[in-house]
Amino acid sequence: MKKLREVAEKTQEQVADEAGISRSYYTNIEAGIKTPAVAAAKAIAKSLKFPWENFFIEECYFKEHSDEEVI
Repeated sequence: MKKLREVAEKTQEQVADEAGISRSYYTNIEAGIKTPAVAAAKAIAKSLKFPWENFFIEECYFKEHSDEEVI
């Protein structure tokens, strides 16, 4: 996501504003710490021009999922 944002020549603040979310929430999403809600995913994807479904591909490796215990 960071590369897409940089290609779009936008700051984290600009993407967050366009998506209607806080910059700190956006920063956590970009860093892979949080997975966005569907509405936020759609808004971020619209701002950065990529398919919003990419946030929910099973092969994603968000940090919040790696902290879960595997049984």
